[in-house]
Amino acid sequence: MSTRTPRAHRTHPLRAEWAKFTTLRPLWTAPFLAVALSTGITAAVQTAYGRTDTSLTDDPMEGLYYGLNFGQVAVVCLGILLVGQEYASGTLTTSLAAVPDRLRFYRAKLLLGTGLGLAVGAATVGGQLAATAATVGLDPSAPGTVRALVAGVLYHPLLLVLCLALTTVLRNQTAALGLLSPAVFLGTTALTAVPGLRDAARFLPDRAGQYALRLADAPGTPYGHTTGLLLMAAWTLAAALAGLRTLQHKDA
Repeated sequence: MSTRTPRAHRTHPLRAEWAKFTTLRPLWTAPFLAVALSTGITAAVQTAYGRTDTSLTDDPMEGLYYGLNFGQVAVVCLGILLVGQEYASGTLTTSLAAVPDRLRFYRAKLLLGTGLGLAVGAATVGGQLAATAATVGLDPSAPGTVRALVAGVLYHPLLLVLCLALTTVLRNQTAALGLLSPAVFLGTTALTAVPGLRDAARFLPDRAGQYALRLADAPGTPYGHTTGLLLMAAWTLAAALAGLRTLQHKDA
């Protein structure tokens, strides 16, 4: 009895988060949308332009991950909604009453987000890899290919948890959707085109993480591909700690 009770007590918040995820349609449909957009757009682009567009062939990963530019928006929205829907609906107080230990409550959200991100990443990269292999072909033994594919899987949970944590910091679903979605889809890419901001923009989390998905080196990038993923992980960890601090000190 003494060994089973703590285990049940420890897993309860994660079961509760899973129940929320599976019963709210915007939550459980977002992963399918992310995979469909990333894989479908990659397949369409590779079929239409994969053999003729040099921007897709000079670095094979440019073509393979083309759809990620669109599918990642659904990943961002999923990360926001996992916690933001409780701020929007006013049910956060009820959730905290059910799980008074805020560290356990927050940890359960992070664990669910990480698991969902890994599942979406594996499905997305697998689909994009299959689409690329079936259209233009891909040499998996080429230097850096395995590293880029693994980075593509890990990119998804890092992005998802980053957005979940930043939503906790903002404490507002609408603000998070209004800021994070366009920032990832257009904002950081636009910053890399501004001469005065280009160097700083390379260190933003999504830019650094996406550099890890490439095979070719980008001129002027002051870090390597693996370091880019580590930079994104550092951003995500910092955001997660900031979210925990906000939850412990500001929410009812």
